[in-house]
Amino acid sequence: MVSHRKAGAGALILACSVIAGCGGDSPTPTLRLTSYGAVQGVDDTKLSGTLFWKGIPFAKPPVGTLRWKAPVEPAAWTQTLQTQQFGSACIQNGRVYGPGANNTYDATIGTTLNTPVGSEDCLTLNVWRPATAETNLPVIVFLYGGSNISGYTADPVYDGANLAKKANAIVVTANYRVGVLGFFNLAQLKTGANANDDSGNFALLDNIQALRFVQNNISGFGGNSNNVTLMGQSAGAINVWALVASPLTTGLFHRAVPLSGGISLASNLPAGVLPTLNPAVNYAAQGTILLNNLLVGDGKAADAAAAQTFAATQTNAQIADYMRSRDAKTILTSIVTKGPNASGPIPDGTVLPVDPIAAIAAGNYRKVPILAGNTAEEGKLFQSLFTLLARPAGFIITDAARFSLMQNYNPNAAPAVTIASLVDASYLPPETAVTGYNATAAFFGTNFFYPSRDNVLNTLKTQQSNIWFYQFNWAQEPAPWNVVHGASHAFDLPFIFQNFGPSLFSNIANSKANEPGRLDLSDAMASSIAAFAKNGDPNNGTLGVTWKPWPAKLIFDATQTTKQISVQ
Repeated sequence: MVSHRKAGAGALILACSVIAGCGGDSPTPTLRLTSYGAVQGVDDTKLSGTLFWKGIPFAKPPVGTLRWKAPVEPAAWTQTLQTQQFGSACIQNGRVYGPGANNTYDATIGTTLNTPVGSEDCLTLNVWRPATAETNLPVIVFLYGGSNISGYTADPVYDGANLAKKANAIVVTANYRVGVLGFFNLAQLKTGANANDDSGNFALLDNIQALRFVQNNISGFGGNSNNVTLMGQSAGAINVWALVASPLTTGLFHRAVPLSGGISLASNLPAGVLPTLNPAVNYAAQGTILLNNLLVGDGKAADAAAAQTFAATQTNAQIADYMRSRDAKTILTSIVTKGPNASGPIPDGTVLPVDPIAAIAAGNYRKVPILAGNTAEEGKLFQSLFTLLARPAGFIITDAARFSLMQNYNPNAAPAVTIASLVDASYLPPETAVTGYNATAAFFGTNFFYPSRDNVLNTLKTQQSNIWFYQFNWAQEPAPWNVVHGASHAFDLPFIFQNFGPSLFSNIANSKANEPGRLDLSDAMASSIAAFAKNGDPNNGTLGVTWKPWPAKLIFDATQTTKQISVQ
């Protein structure tokens, strides 16, 4: 691998001298060389003030014998690769938070719910940079959320152009495998030949491979490979925390921004709260369930018990071949109808320590500056999980109907819905103590997000002081959405990326009335990410206050007309 990179670097220097295509002021500023071959991007100076490259392969397609294996470096290409379009989303079951049939946010999302979308051939990344000749720019690599069962870089909220220009930085977004194709712990797939393959953490290994691509190639796009900020939200934040704790990430990033995530096992937390990480044995049980369900579905066994008996008659290699021969859509359809659907990092002891919090407490982690964040009302995005409390689901409207409503909503007109037309009556009035909508949603912050936050940040505090935390309080959506969602999980992302639509929640959140305060707050949030990426410290002149390290909290909020930033 080292000799290949050196050869690629030599080819890059030679090619740049021939085609003058690697400098920002060259005749062809969007023609760049990677260690695998040339890529042709887009000069978007007039629209966004940036240059971009989309759909650059950073690994071979993880298909056939490469399914459920660590990513492999892509084969070199000899012809210039046209990189003007996003690569396909990794295959996943459709959700309102994922792609539709066209790999983007459009009406087909509402018609592909709970059906497979995307492709296994999906390991590509995207690069945005300011349309200038500057080099040695900070680099921000972003990992999307989606419960580690969905997500895609072509989501318009994650478009990197505005953040790249605002932060004067390179912004990279990278696809990674999700669901059982990204995290899968099945004994029969383990050969003992490669610990990474046996780990089951294929999504984390995809993240690592993308970071390696950045290390080896980002200078050709004007980035500083020694100043890489790894940022992720929700599942992406859990993955960021996993990579902070991973022994495989030395030198791959230099700052971390995990937003609304954690990395705590139940054993790390107070009794009764929900962990953000489950032990490997849990995922082994899920792997066995999926194998059994597929064997029953294929007629090889009558029920789960018979499937286990049948599997015991097969060699590991036979079961591995069987699993890799199954169509990915068949696997995902089985999960929709029979489960299990939970997914996430596996503390296997190779890619991820068996107890990441213990590893951090012992100083065995990437000791980099940390900027973490949460929203004030995380649980308001998880109305379907209200059933975990032995109560009805929060919404009385289907995902398909809700998607259509949000896509066509006019935030500047009189309210077209009431909270009673959206939320189950048992949660109304929403402000009712204990049983109301607000209190029920708050359970998931109090008992899931915040305990893991406190656990990891307090553990880090024993090792380092350069830790900052923000809480996002903005809830200025038009009624009734200011109550239905308010400062919900993921609602801080448009402010950071400065992308307010069109996207999933844009029509119910962003009105002309709240625009002045919203943009003012966005400027401060994006400026803070910019300062952190550049200096490892988020303090900057837009805040108007001094952002003190954890356990202090910076509160990001705004009225309809102006930002309101404070420290707690």
